[in-house]
Amino acid sequence: MKIANFDTHDFERKYLAEAAKHYGHAITYIGERLSFKTAGLAEGHPVVCAFVNDSVDEQVLRTLKDLGVRLIALRSAGFNNVDLPVAAELGLPVVRVPEYSPYAVAEHAVALILALNRKISKGQFRVKQGNFSLSGLLGFDLHGKTVGVVGTGKIGSAFARIMSGFGCRVLAMDSLKKPELITDFGVKYVDMERLLRESDIISLHVPLTPKTRHLINSRAFELMRPGVMLINTGRGALIETRALIRALKTHHVGYAGLDAYEEEENVFFQDLSEEVLQDDLLARLLMFPNVLITAHQGFLTEEALLAIAETTMANVSEFEQGKALTNEIIAEEHWKDARAKVA
Repeated sequence: MKIANFDTHDFERKYLAEAAKHYGHAITYIGERLSFKTAGLAEGHPVVCAFVNDSVDEQVLRTLKDLGVRLIALRSAGFNNVDLPVAAELGLPVVRVPEYSPYAVAEHAVALILALNRKISKGQFRVKQGNFSLSGLLGFDLHGKTVGVVGTGKIGSAFARIMSGFGCRVLAMDSLKKPELITDFGVKYVDMERLLRESDIISLHVPLTPKTRHLINSRAFELMRPGVMLINTGRGALIETRALIRALKTHHVGYAGLDAYEEEENVFFQDLSEEVLQDDLLARLLMFPNVLITAHQGFLTEEALLAIAETTMANVSEFEQGKALTNEIIAEEHWKDARAKVA
């Protein structure tokens, strides 16, 4: 089938091309993000493949439907950028990649923790300038610290296992408990308030839904320990950015490691090095020496890209062959599941 692949990046073309060839599909690579302005580029393609920051709202969906598009294939696990009720109304099935490499994202979360704690960026910058002083580079032992894991799906579970290996006490919040985490790794499931109060490090691994939007807000920050480290490799809007900035300014939050940002669709995956950054909140975050931001690269491993490409093309093949869509997103079911995870 002919696939219009929006928001295409150099790092993924090789993997997409190989998978498309294997399944007999033809890809048109489109660098622009999917939006109402660019949706017309999908003309002549029965399948549109969208990425995390593409807009698949009502306007876009109705335009795509009029152009003859019959399937929306997301090459991501998250689907908060899709108006699922409208897609269902139009008879446009939406499929996704529910999992690729949970280790990729979990390990990136750990990398943020280590880099923040041991001040790797600051130390490297100094050494490159010939400054070998250790002043201001003090960190702490992870061993014995309490780590709170918000959401123990595949990524959260992988993260919890890694932190257990560091000798951390691991608390978890999820209504769907994983018995193996409890018995094999000593993870203790608690409610959200207790997790916030007792954790030295908090890492977010839940999907973005209407209920989880701004899950970490002013009230949540008030409950946290002074000097807490907050890690987000999920979706940016899990954290209320203005509240985070206030907590950083008062030193209540001691460290923040972010691989996602609330308004990232206007910035991430683009080279803006020759431009003036227009996002004032992001610019403010970048000024804090105890904040480390990466541009949604947690998924960026060879294994993950292989899995994303393979699953995406397999999803298209199922549709082409009239088979049941293994990874179709059913709006009501998924919102129910997402609500249960934070209940």
